[in-house]
This record gives sequence, structure tokens and C-alpha cells, in this order.
Amino acid sequence: MRILLLTHSFNSLTQRLFGLLRQQGHQVSVELDIADVVTEEAVAMFKPDLVLAPFLKRRIPESVWARTVCLVVHPGVPGDRGPSALDWMMIRDEAQWGVTVLQAVADFDAGEVWAWAPFDVRPQATKSSIYRREVTQAAVVAVLRALARFVPGQLAPAAAASGTRGDSSSPGQWHALMSQDARRIDWARDTTHTVLRKIAAADGFPGVLDVLWGQPCRLFDAHPASSAVRNQFAASLPGELLARRGPAVLKRTADGAVWIGHVRPDDGTAARADGSSVLKLAATRVFATQAASLPELAAPLMRNDDEWDELRYREFGPEGARVGWLDFEFHNGAMSERQCLRLRDALRWVRTRPTQVLVLAGGQDFFSNGIHLHDIEAAQRVTGDSAADASWRNINAMNDATLEVLTLTDRITVAALHGNAGAGGCFLALAADLVWAHEGVVLNPHYKNMGNLYGSEYWTYSLPRRMGDAASRALMQERLPLSAPEAVAIGLLDDCLAADSAAFGHQVLARCLTMASAHDLAQRLKTKQAQRERDEMHKPLANYREEELTRMNRNFYGFDPSYHVARHHFVFRKPHAWTPRHLALHRELKPASTTPKPA
Repeated sequence: MRILLLTHSFNSLTQRLFGLLRQQGHQVSVELDIADVVTEEAVAMFKPDLVLAPFLKRRIPESVWARTVCLVVHPGVPGDRGPSALDWMMIRDEAQWGVTVLQAVADFDAGEVWAWAPFDVRPQATKSSIYRREVTQAAVVAVLRALARFVPGQLAPAAAASGTRGDSSSPGQWHALMSQDARRIDWARDTTHTVLRKIAAADGFPGVLDVLWGQPCRLFDAHPASSAVRNQFAASLPGELLARRGPAVLKRTADGAVWIGHVRPDDGTAARADGSSVLKLAATRVFATQAASLPELAAPLMRNDDEWDELRYREFGPEGARVGWLDFEFHNGAMSERQCLRLRDALRWVRTRPTQVLVLAGGQDFFSNGIHLHDIEAAQRVTGDSAADASWRNINAMNDATLEVLTLTDRITVAALHGNAGAGGCFLALAADLVWAHEGVVLNPHYKNMGNLYGSEYWTYSLPRRMGDAASRALMQERLPLSAPEAVAIGLLDDCLAADSAAFGHQVLARCLTMASAHDLAQRLKTKQAQRERDEMHKPLANYREEELTRMNRNFYGFDPSYHVARHHFVFRKPHAWTPRHLALHRELKPASTTPKPA
């Protein structure tokens, strides 16, 4: 079929559906929902069999839905209506939820239900995490069920197959946009569970309005304090700021404490003149002076499970056949200079551990998305600093971490992608010997969407050794997301192990334990070391780095400002004025000729 994806932004769910539908042989094009006239024009140009809307903030115009089947993906069960479906679900502490695919009509979320799929709500997960994992997976199921009911030329669906639970329709109850009053934290009365639930329900957007050191701000990225930390501050008062760790500050609740990792200053206006109020940053950066007066509670890499920090290291298996497992759970996958250096130092420490296989597990929602664009943007507002200088420091720190992986030759390294990866995060993964993912992972192995960045992280070494020069150049120019199965098919990834993240980690560990005890491991490591020595003699890694950074220096400091413009638009979520041409394929199509062919 010809399917037009109409979406507010090309977000993770839209990218997953884009890849899945193309895999199934459909002709898929994308139009960002900018204005009714633009949507009408896209439909007229592409002439889709149906329009699929994975993520909208406005109504589809009647001129479109009255003539073309328009299916809307709603992150709620049948009968749920309104723009804060997941927020209300989490505030109510629902144990089960679902995703509904319904037909667009005049009212929001009121059309006929074509299909829906339920899911169990993961305990202690944030709204954003549930959206990226459970909602996305359920949406895939529901969309495929809905497409199975599509009848060409008809606006109504075919009867639902038995057991698909997709033939119900109800106008349901409208739930309004959740206000900050419904999210407000009462630190004197709210338990840790309640505080975490409120912040989790606002994760991504809009955050929970609160006050730190007298400054109104929105809170994000909260984690429970361990029992040891709670006991240490048992005599403190609710609402008191107690300590710092990495990006986070510790705040007392009625019965414990929570780490608050990220905040966004909020002075009651949409933005200050320089736009700084809309930047979400690490709490210890926004309140650097105040946080410096708090005691620092550092956490070791190997520690109890209930002790939160951005990095964690564990080991599995017997002596002589041991697997090391390094998690780096950086918020939204972005890696600041500080975080890159922490990862570099962790990798250097891991070298001292007696393991045969090292798993680089990244985070549960993102493996990595490369350099931290919000942190870089914020550098423009620091006296004596600049976005160009911050970019240069960040990419060099990212390269330092990547180099540690490339030169770790005394054990097998495995990058295990539980979540999506983009730009430099992809090439951090490709520095490992083996790269595995599950079917739900989406990769964006290119840099050019961020103002024609050339890219670094030794990609000019890692990518051609997997795909060859010609295929590598083509991939870096394409700018389109790849599903994990597509990435395996072209040689970018080594394998897909599971349908989703839930089973993936167990399969990775089982494979790695087998690999660590394999009879030929010593020979395999000897071969790996010899190959690295040959590669170094042919062309040192330092030369790849120097060549890449020469190009990146032009991106950061040169006359072309496109990287700085693109970064600014990205971090401040500036609305698109048009759909990028690599997505809007219909705008490249030539109209069919009306001239009669000669007999």
C-alpha cells in the first residue's frame, strides 16, 4: 500500500513504524503536521491508500479524513480520550494499559476503533520509557491488526478477526490536559513512591513544577535513594536538599529521599529573551554554586542494586569464564563531556578486572545518542565559553571513550543495544567486536541531520571494516532510520536476538557466558590482537581521529553555521517550517503524465 505517515515530529514511535512498514513492502512517505493546507497538499501529491498518524497534537482536517482512511494511534485503551493519556494512567497507578488505533473524525479520539493492544505497565518506569518500549511495541501490534482490516476504496474497516479485540467503539470519557496542580508535590506529606510517580508521569514533558533553592523549575529524571542513604539522612526534614551525585541532587520526602537528575528553570514565562529557561540540564549544572555546598555521595561501580548512579558494573560466571557487564544509563542517551570522561575512566578500570567478555549495555531506553547538545547549547551562556568550544571538548571526550573500546584487545567486547542509538552513539557501539540488538531497536547511524556534521568516534575506521567503503559512504548520506533487522541485513549489526527488550538481556548474558567458556577463546583473542596490530600498522587510529576532527573543526568553528543552527532548533524544539525532503518522498515524485501514449 501507499501509506502516508502524518506526525507532529519524526519521533521514536514514528521511526519504528516507518521501518516496519517499509520492511513489509509498503511505500511509505512522511509529512510533518505543520498546517492543514500542507497536509491536504501531501495527500493530493502522494495519493495514499491510507494516512497513519502515530503522533499528533492537532486534528486532521475534515477535507482529508472524509475522503481517505485516516488512522490515529492513541496511547490509551478504547474509550480513553484526551492529550494526557499516559500521564493520567501513571497518576492513577494503573497496572494495565493499551494502545488504540482509531479512525479520525471531527472530535479527538472519538472515531471507530480498528484495533487495540494491551500491555502491562512496568513498575517504576517513567512515562517516556513506557512510551518508547511498551507503547511502541503495542502500537506495532495494533497498527498491523488495523492494516489487516483495511479494504481498498472503503472508509469502513472489514470485520475484525476473532481474538483481535479491535472491533469495539465507544466515545468514552474525555480527560483534559493534566495541569501542574494535579502534579504538584507536597514534600511534607508525599511518600517517595508518590513523588517518583508524579515526576515519572511528567517525564519528557512537561516536568513537575517545584522550587529548588528558591528558584522555580521543572523536575525530571528522579530515582529513589537507597536504604543506606535514607538512614544517613533520617534526621533531616522533608523538602530539604541533602547531597549531590553526578548530575543529581538529593531531596528528602515524607518517608525517604529521591535523587533529582535534571531540571529546567521556569520563571513563569515561555522563555527568557535568550531562550535559556527552556533548556533542561543536569541539576548540578543548573545549580552548580548551590550544589557545591552539599556533600558528595560518590557510588562505586560495583555496588548494591538499590544504589542509583549513572554507571554500574557487574560480573557473572566462574573464574576463567567470566563476563563483565557495564551499564551507562545517561538521561535520554545524551553524553556530556563529564559523562564521556566517566565512561572512559570506567572502561580503564574495567581493564583491571579478570573477565573474558565485556558487555557494553548502555541504557535501557537508549544505548547512546552521542554528544550532549543541550549541554553544548548552555555553554553559550557561560562567560569565557562557547558552543564551539564545548562541542570540541565533548567530541574529544567521546572519542576518548570510544578509543578505550577499540583498544581493549585482551577480551571480547559486545555492545548490547537494549534501546535506540543515534549518531556518535551508534559508532561507540560499533567500536565493539560484536553488536547485538533486539527487533524493536531503531538506529540513526549518521550525523548529517544535525547541520551536516561530518562525525567522529572513529567511524571512518569502524564502519568500512564492517560494510566496505562504498556501502559506508551511502549509509552516511541517506539520513534515514534503520530498524535492527534492516541493520543486520546490511551488515551494520551482527544479530537480532529477541523481539523486545524484556528477553534481550537474558539472551545476551547466556550467549556471552557461553563465549567466555569456549575452548577456542584464546585463539580468538590472539586473532583479534593480531588484526588490531595489522590495522594500526596500515593506518594508526590517531590518523583516523585527526582526519575526522579536522572536518569537525570546520563544523564547529568554520564559516558554515548550519550545525549551530540545527542544534539550536533541536534543543529549543523549534517547530518545523517544512518536512525534510529525505522523509517527504512524495515531494520528490514526478506527477504522472497525462499525455496519451502513441499506439
